[in-house]
Amino acid sequence: MPEPHAEVAIGVRDLVVGFGRQIVLDHLSLDVRRGEILGLVGASGGGKSVLMRTIIGLIPRRSGTIEIMGQPIGGAHDRSTATTWGILFQQGALFSSLTVRQNVQFPLRENLTLSLDLMDEIAIAKLEMVGLRPEDGDKYPAELSGGMTKRVALARALALDPPILFLDEPTSGLDPIAAGDFDALIRTLQKTLGLTVFMVTHDLASLTTVCDRVAALADGKIVAIGPMRELLQSEHPWVRAYFHGKRSQMLQHEMR
Repeated sequence: MPEPHAEVAIGVRDLVVGFGRQIVLDHLSLDVRRGEILGLVGASGGGKSVLMRTIIGLIPRRSGTIEIMGQPIGGAHDRSTATTWGILFQQGALFSSLTVRQNVQFPLRENLTLSLDLMDEIAIAKLEMVGLRPEDGDKYPAELSGGMTKRVALARALALDPPILFLDEPTSGLDPIAAGDFDALIRTLQKTLGLTVFMVTHDLASLTTVCDRVAALADGKIVAIGPMRELLQSEHPWVRAYFHGKRSQMLQHEMR
């Protein structure tokens, strides 16, 4: 059932997205509530990143409607809501020729007219917000560890103080300790800043410890959505296979 309008940060209705003859998203509907962390799971190649990129306007849709903070999105390349969200891509997607500080400043340069001193102050504040030091701003992406790269990308995503944060596999490539630290950082920032977080992830620990609700994508649609305890009780074949397979059961046992 649709959520009350005032509670919806991202509203998707009857979304159809395809490439050639292949339909990836088939009349998909989804509401992301304001102030929640929603985790999206699905099979590899099943359309999770396609959904996220369609919402932010990087991929065109064939039909359906999308609203962000109550504002309809016209389609691909519609920049009308670009300052209401930030995004952390799977591998960070930092500009290799720019310093860390310049990477964080990039959204500021593209969307605002600010002095260099003010942009430096904002960049330092964002780096400290994600647990990095001001002197890290002078480094280049090639000098960063995987965990630092994720944090810099997160700082850049937060540069414009957006109310919505998109995360594409935020803990992929991180060791368990670094992944746990990053999950804790996301939860802290969400509570502190009142963010709405849309997170694509395969990480069962993230789904269990960070997400308020989890949505399962299969056959081009959202086939189950709710707190983890509800998805664990779902009778949908893919959802059962995902959460009750041998690997998932082993991870759940280790987390107890």
